[in-house]
Amino acid sequence: MRYRRFGRTGIECSELVFGGGWVGGLLIDQDDDTKLRTLRRALAAGINWIDTAPSYGQTRSEQALGWLLKEVDGTPHLSTKVRLDTARLGDIAGQVERSIHESLRRLGRDSVDVLLLHNAIAPAVTDDAVAVEHVLGAGGAADALERMRAQGLARHIGFTALGDAAGCRRIVASGRFDAAQVYYNVLNPSAARGAMPARWGGQDFSGLIAACKAQGTAVMAIRVFAAGVLATDLRHGREVVVTGASDVPTEERRARTVFAALGDVYGTRAQAALRFVLADPDVSCAVFGLAQPEHLEEALAGAALGPLPQAALDAVARVHAEGFGLDATK
Repeated sequence: MRYRRFGRTGIECSELVFGGGWVGGLLIDQDDDTKLRTLRRALAAGINWIDTAPSYGQTRSEQALGWLLKEVDGTPHLSTKVRLDTARLGDIAGQVERSIHESLRRLGRDSVDVLLLHNAIAPAVTDDAVAVEHVLGAGGAADALERMRAQGLARHIGFTALGDAAGCRRIVASGRFDAAQVYYNVLNPSAARGAMPARWGGQDFSGLIAACKAQGTAVMAIRVFAAGVLATDLRHGREVVVTGASDVPTEERRARTVFAALGDVYGTRAQAALRFVLADPDVSCAVFGLAQPEHLEEALAGAALGPLPQAALDAVARVHAEGFGLDATK
């Protein structure tokens, strides 16, 4: 296992982070023996970080970790999240405080390494998204998260940089967040680019990783398998697209074009997708979800192969420049 600097925090993070989310679902849906065996294997292989959230399996991911962490050797780094009820934004501080205390109770921990805001960012409030003012303004999420950090309930704070890209860049540029979860994969690497080719299609996060680098904000790459579309042609029904300008059929067509260009010399589809993300030195870690123990082995073997070589990155760049060989809107 290789390790990378986690932004300005001083933490050395394994480049693979064990994702406890709903899309992969292992910590939610598998039997207890499989959960424990897989987590022990991950830690033995050098993974030193687990990412979870109250919303993953309606708290089942955190509940599972509450007993699993007592059964494993060592104390891995842990990140969890708080999702604000946008109908109650007059009580942001209370929502954050209640959420972290409930998470810590489920996790059986006194603190977490990173507490992240889980809402998307939007120009105006929606059912799930908050505006920049509700993050950076007086009494906003940043103030509330900083208070939890001051109380020792979280060592560091972060946010999920989904939704409005300009708003996400403003939040990063504030310098108030130690980490950002950034959408980044072989279909949509825009967060790491200054601009994407004119024919490429997808939600544009250009400049986001550069903004993180300027502030020393750790980049946790998320959706590295595009909810599983990149890993396999088998659908599990949990493929939820979280970006604009795309849908599952479009992601599937684009994935086929990418892997046709790459061929089969860079490992399995999942391994090639993971190696693409790890090829960016400004990514602190790749958060990957898994449904079966063998998915962990596949990811470990892919990471061991190292980042994709330049020839493969050039092939992917040509696919993007050609608009995936398709009208980008189809």
